[in-house]
Amino acid sequence: MPFPLRDNVAAVTGAASGIGRATALALAARGCHLALADRDEAGLDATIEQAEGHGVRVSRHAFDVTDAADVRAFPVGVRSAHGRVGVLLNNAGASLVGHFEDVSLKEFRWLMEVNFFSVVGLTKAFLPLLSEQPEARLVNVSSLFGLIGPAEQVAYASSKFAVRGFSEALRHELEGTPVGVTVVHPGGIRTGIAASSRVAARMDADAAARKTKAFTDHALRLEPEVAAAAIVRGIERRKARVLIGADAQAGDALARLSPGRYWSIMRRQYQRITGEVG
Repeated sequence: MPFPLRDNVAAVTGAASGIGRATALALAARGCHLALADRDEAGLDATIEQAEGHGVRVSRHAFDVTDAADVRAFPVGVRSAHGRVGVLLNNAGASLVGHFEDVSLKEFRWLMEVNFFSVVGLTKAFLPLLSEQPEARLVNVSSLFGLIGPAEQVAYASSKFAVRGFSEALRHELEGTPVGVTVVHPGGIRTGIAASSRVAARMDADAAARKTKAFTDHALRLEPEVAAAAIVRGIERRKARVLIGADAQAGDALARLSPGRYWSIMRRQYQRITGEVG
């Protein structure tokens, strides 16, 4: 039997746009009630309005996932609004553009706080609530760059590899408990994360803008709804991993077949995508 979503409750971070919004709406279409979180209050309200059109109960939780007190309060608010939760989708994330030499330790730590430690903190906060259910699902969004580590993506890849390692190890720890773990590796999804990337203070802003535009135009091809459909199917099928897009499939295969040499194979294509090679 598929994992039950109808009349269940899912908590979703990063729900104001992109994959978070699309997945929240896909869950609502399955009859799943929602606790939606984001720091973008206007975007969050727009998602809530659309989700409520499916006739499900939706609670609003506006906060920044790097705020430890708000993270601890989130499951308390979800219990108050819904009484329970069966799915936690850790989707909130950010991007940082710059070579490792250009990225300060402060900027690196900020990205790890957003992309990795928020996942750890939210999982720690929600695990007791999830464990109360006969069956629950923890879903953590990593990336294609949690499978491969391209040059110029040291900070971002570090955070997404960390999400992958955390999810896989935790899955093994939770075997035999009600909580299953899914890690998601989206490839190029057409969201606003690249356009809203923070640029390292030491990097040339014009060069960063050109690379970001080239990457957005050439690599971000799939719509968020495609990713959402794959995530929901992954939850229903209790999948350990969800790879989204041909690029994620190819990157995963290449890293497995040639873990020490895949970058020499990929370099020229990556440089073409980022506008460095005509």
